[in-house]
Amino acid sequence: MAAPSAFILLLVPVLASMAATGTASFDVRAELNHPYAGSPLSRSIYTLTVGVGTPPKRHTLVHDTGSDLVWVECKLLGGAATPTDPLYDPGKSSSFAAVPCDGKLCREGEFESKNCSRNRCLYTYAYGRGRTVGELASEVFTFGVHHKVPTTLNFGCGSLDKLSSVTQLQIPRFSCCLSPYTDRKSRHMFFGAMADLSRYRTTGPIQTTSFLNNRIGSNIYYFLPLIGISVGAKKLSILASSFAGTFIDSGYTIGALTAPALDALEEALADALKLPRRSSSDPDYDFCFQLPRGVPMEAVPAPPLVYHFEGGAAMVLPRESYLAEPRPGEMCLVIGVDAQPVIGNIQQQNMHVLFDVQNQKFSFAPTQCDQI
Repeated sequence: MAAPSAFILLLVPVLASMAATGTASFDVRAELNHPYAGSPLSRSIYTLTVGVGTPPKRHTLVHDTGSDLVWVECKLLGGAATPTDPLYDPGKSSSFAAVPCDGKLCREGEFESKNCSRNRCLYTYAYGRGRTVGELASEVFTFGVHHKVPTTLNFGCGSLDKLSSVTQLQIPRFSCCLSPYTDRKSRHMFFGAMADLSRYRTTGPIQTTSFLNNRIGSNIYYFLPLIGISVGAKKLSILASSFAGTFIDSGYTIGALTAPALDALEEALADALKLPRRSSSDPDYDFCFQLPRGVPMEAVPAPPLVYHFEGGAAMVLPRESYLAEPRPGEMCLVIGVDAQPVIGNIQQQNMHVLFDVQNQKFSFAPTQCDQI
């Protein structure tokens, strides 16, 4: 995913060390924005604004739950500013500090390559289809809309190669409610005690499943125990092996299933919708239907798509969370094929999701995100 801002916020399943950061609690409500609403799906990103450094300088972060390195576009390594974000300059911050070669992140971080020279920990990190290079350091990041909370994070002070810039925040409990990808209104992201679905209005029940205990913390992803899929009331015949490695990722836009699962889903949709198939000229869409002449997508009956998890939790996705109308007269599936199933940000829209990493639980509830 390419992003236009100079930072990307990556939330990963690693507990924050509050003692090390000097933060006793992290109970924060932050504003979540969708600046490229209505753009092609490949640019469907969600951002929030934080302060970086001392004194804090305002920067935009992109919310993503699919990577494990904190890094920012940095003057130290020849980074570049963007029209929306200034270049981060460690020389103008009194709280910037280099991570020495014997520092925990330098010793234990998983990098493509690493080099320690004159007690500077230099790295190359692979991300998606590209990589970034930089120097490991620590800095103060300030979060919150009204109540401001500063916390010190280890991060990479780096520059772009073929990839968007990345910043990572590690926190034990957070929730977010993503607006529809066509909606520009701001929403909120919650940290600590503020991340409690029962505190906010939902339009359906709060349901909970467990992260896969043997996987959490061992990889950059939040793995979930997906065990089945239904289209309406029809449970699809899909082998359990097709759901192995399912994870949820706010930086993965359209979502994905393995080839056997996607084939079964497409067959079930064709049977349920009874609409003629058509090809799309938009590369974001592979499986499309021809809508009746003059009839918009929202007027066409479509069954919910249901993801079933171990323990009985069921994520019910309405039409707009798995189908889109990229052009008048065209309705397309916004779930693609991949080696591992992914619940992407389209599936999460108007769904308040809670990542309770400390207790290894994932909760969710359908919610009108503009009402919380």
